[in-house]
Amino acid sequence: MAKSRKSRRGATAASVAETVDGGLAELIPDPDRARAWTLLLDRAPQSHVDLDDPAFLSFEYQRRLGHVIDLVAPPGRPVRAVHLGGGALTLARYVAATRPRSTQQVVERDAPLVELVRRELPLDRNARIRVRSTDAREGLAKVPDGWADLVVADVFSGARTPAHLTSTEFLDEVRRALAPGGWYAANLADGPPLTHLRGQIATAAARFAELALVADPTVLRGRRFGNAVLVAADQPLPIPELTRRAASDPHPGRVEHGRALRDFTGGATPVTDASAVDSPAPPASVFT
Repeated sequence: MAKSRKSRRGATAASVAETVDGGLAELIPDPDRARAWTLLLDRAPQSHVDLDDPAFLSFEYQRRLGHVIDLVAPPGRPVRAVHLGGGALTLARYVAATRPRSTQQVVERDAPLVELVRRELPLDRNARIRVRSTDAREGLAKVPDGWADLVVADVFSGARTPAHLTSTEFLDEVRRALAPGGWYAANLADGPPLTHLRGQIATAAARFAELALVADPTVLRGRRFGNAVLVAADQPLPIPELTRRAASDPHPGRVEHGRALRDFTGGATPVTDASAVDSPAPPASVFT
């Protein structure tokens, strides 16, 4: 295991680089926030954490997932959450900060990455967060039936979502783990011609009654590669409030739902285990 440190802000902060299962993990201090860090995996920005303010979400897609967390239950009410993909545990920290006494399970396959994050960016001792180092679908299978109020999927391997986390069979497992009234949210990444994104919407529509998609309008128009947050449930979603929050972000997002979202799929069909492929790799220009 390779490890190096390089001073960025004198003795108070230093970058950390360490080889993990997913490649080279780097923790880079945020020059604008005293105890904040960005996690990079093979030079691709993956997470941002502010240890002094875990309710601060810097990344665009994490802010949008934060809106989902805020709206899944009345403000401050504890929830049971499952996070598929851990990274720097940013969203689990957010839930713990904004919904104290919540109980959470994080499934992160990369055990050395989990060890690095726990050591360098320790969790609040009062946070009820359990981390399992296993494959996301295998870890989800261990969640009791009807346990979760929220399942968040944010899994990338080499900047791509693994195929087995994109299918109707995977969503059957998500539904099994969700409590009645529970929500599913997924961070998706795609670029023109948006084949993967359209297929994921069709797949979710085959398993959930209500859907919403939050993304930058340029991504939705197929003009650039980017992230989109898909939200799914079996009861009506708070579309007006989600729309207001997305529109007020530093980089405003657009919410698609109902007929417009169905039309957006363009006739895409649900993905099954037999037909699933990894999400597309982002172009090199995304990280430059």
